[in-house]
Amino acid sequence: MIFVDTGAWIALINQRDQYHHNAVAVFNNLQQHQVRLLTTDYIIDETTTRLRYDANHMLAVEFLNKIEFFTETGILTITEIDNNVFEEAKTLFRQYDSARLSFTDCTSFIICRVSNISEAFAFDRHFPIMGIDILR
Repeated sequence: MIFVDTGAWIALINQRDQYHHNAVAVFNNLQQHQVRLLTTDYIIDETTTRLRYDANHMLAVEFLNKIEFFTETGILTITEIDNNVFEEAKTLFRQYDSARLSFTDCTSFIICRVSNISEAFAFDRHFPIMGIDILR
């Protein structure tokens, strides 16, 4: 299973994103090999919001439609951030004042740890700090 981060979703949906072609290639490769994907409700929130404000409402809706399709077809699992993950993320966030991690990043790292996920579809340089490889 591969964790999918906000930057990967944005690059996949937004053709104007600098990583769009790379994201499409990685996503197609994952689908060709029938790799299951995991993301979180926080990532969906962050992605939808960023697409809405940085691109437009239409792309944000397109993203939500794709998420529903990927979930319905079994490609994607969405994990909700529960209180335990939230509390662990607060602890992690407090430890990394110099790395400029977002709180959502911290919840993602905790989910990867508890789900034994060692690879992420991401363009965020913070994943390797936590020992999570980034797919290229």
